[in-house]
Amino acid sequence: GQGHHSNLPAANQQHLRCDVTLKAEMTSARIHLDDSDSCPCGRGRGYRRCCGPLHAAGGAGLGTTPEDTMRARFSAYVLADESFLLATWHPDTRPNGVSFPDDVTWETLEVIEAAGGGLDAHGAVEFKARFRRNDAPLELHELSAFERVDGKWVYVSGSDPDQA
Repeated sequence: GQGHHSNLPAANQQHLRCDVTLKAEMTSARIHLDDSDSCPCGRGRGYRRCCGPLHAAGGAGLGTTPEDTMRARFSAYVLADESFLLATWHPDTRPNGVSFPDDVTWETLEVIEAAGGGLDAHGAVEFKARFRRNDAPLELHELSAFERVDGKWVYVSGSDPDQA
């Protein structure tokens, strides 16, 4: 429903810390994608026609949705783009930095449900992000809350839909 995503309890702070530690595989070697590379977000478009422009702009503004921001954030984890992740994190919940452990490889993103867009002030995206840690397949299932700040969609916090 619409009512449970905008006021997430403080208990999610622990989940936020966990989310910050999970990240992508590169530490110093950034991946650069060109138009022949498909976007990591899974939409099936070339990176330069998908998340690339959002990364270049430093956020998702007019004409975008919380889902667009979520997909661009997943791609930013794949690409170890810390500046984009921090720029699209709500100022009240933003960490000082984002780490990208060498033993974690982000693989696929599945958006299950998304709400918000247009003139909305709040939105939510439920997703499953699949990754490997030390070659073990793992999955992050999250309901992410988003808000518009200065016209751009930003990530506020996440909760586990299976614990709701």
